[in-house]
Amino acid sequence: MGIDATLAAARETELPALSAHALLKSFDGREVLKRLDWEVPAGRVVGLLGCNGAGKTTLLRCLLGLSPLDAGNIEVLGEPMDEPRGQRLHRIGYVPQSFDLFPWMRIGDFLTFTAAFYKRWDSALVERLLGEWQLDRKKKIAALSQGQRQMLAIVRALAPDPDLLVLDEPVASLDPIARRDFLATLIPLMRRPGKTVIFSTHITTDLERVEADIALLRSGRIALQRPLADLRAHFRRAWLSREGGFSMAPALDGALDVDLVEARAAYVVDLADVRMQPALKALAAREGATLELAALDLEDLFVALA
Repeated sequence: MGIDATLAAARETELPALSAHALLKSFDGREVLKRLDWEVPAGRVVGLLGCNGAGKTTLLRCLLGLSPLDAGNIEVLGEPMDEPRGQRLHRIGYVPQSFDLFPWMRIGDFLTFTAAFYKRWDSALVERLLGEWQLDRKKKIAALSQGQRQMLAIVRALAPDPDLLVLDEPVASLDPIARRDFLATLIPLMRRPGKTVIFSTHITTDLERVEADIALLRSGRIALQRPLADLRAHFRRAWLSREGGFSMAPALDGALDVDLVEARAAYVVDLADVRMQPALKALAAREGATLELAALDLEDLFVALA
């Protein structure tokens, strides 16, 4: 590789895989994306988490140019994404929530047909995944279950060796055992060097298995983006207890969530904020209460913040 090509490759790895600024999208007068900003670093696996109806699918479709924006700017792999076209599409893999294309085709014919559109196609990977996921090349797509169709969609998305892989609820249609086994195969493929993955789901245990960075979509914006290890290290539920209990949880500046549970005051807090520990201790002293800190799993955090 020449010096210019090496420098170009280095610059590309420094660019975010995806950058979105002030995205606005409405349906029937209801704003779904509200001046949303988001940046996804290259080479990361990012879990997009949000309640049903939060707009995860809408956001992903807008990011890939599949749904028009009302306003805002998007760059994907260093280029403006105004519509899906050009050589960049060879570098993007996408798995939608449902896969209903070409029901009359057999699996093998569908994959052969699809391969003709891509510069890169990993036939060995295709054969391995078809075998591991028990997808018969001779079977018609119409005869597949919804879960099997999703598996086929993922095979199609992975085969061109994309630099950006976007998965929209890829395993929601599988039962828990099948989902666990499926992710065990998928995770190493998602974590290949230099690849970026956006994994949308509302199933928090899937993101914990993937060890993804977490991006929380709430009220039309990315409300939180942190590595999962960072969330585990710093987010806690703080309990205040005292004799006679509380009739109302005292206010705590900086708390992410406040609740009253069986006369105990409960707060979700981020201990990465250096002010939080002293504020909790001062509040406990002022209220004549004892303070306990408990770890939060991702589901607890999601329920508190979503």
